[in-house]
Amino acid sequence: MQFRLIQPTDNPALAKILRDNLKANGLDIPGTAYFDDLEHLSDFYQQTGRDYLVALNDAGEILGGGGFAEYLPDQGIAELQKLYLTDTAKGQGVGYRLVRTVEVMAREAGYQQMYLETHHALKPAMHLYEEMHYQLVPEPLKTAVHQTMDCFYVKPLVKS
Repeated sequence: MQFRLIQPTDNPALAKILRDNLKANGLDIPGTAYFDDLEHLSDFYQQTGRDYLVALNDAGEILGGGGFAEYLPDQGIAELQKLYLTDTAKGQGVGYRLVRTVEVMAREAGYQQMYLETHHALKPAMHLYEEMHYQLVPEPLKTAVHQTMDCFYVKPLVKS
């Protein structure tokens, strides 16, 4: 398995992975990333202070991805965004490696904390975040873009 930065040709596969995950969990509804402009995902992450990694298997097939972007930049807080994997990649440690790598990139971009929003129906995601020492907070740090999300986490980005 390897990681690389997102490319425009990745957009269709990543959009499908994200939407398939949300639909499988009953979250293909307004207020989720399901309705984001995923067909141009790579464009969003081309701006300074943002990055998105794509996970590939040994055959070069996309297993999923995850990235970060500014959330409260004046407070040094980035948001972990759009971390989704194919069903075949789940349970293989890909999510852990992906989150760790994205955290390093965010820290190198100057962020001191990582924030994320998820939904209680995404139990494996919540387990991953808690295993990686994200702390559940009672509400979003600011008004959430994806209003349906109902679980919020924060983690300091310290050098390991």
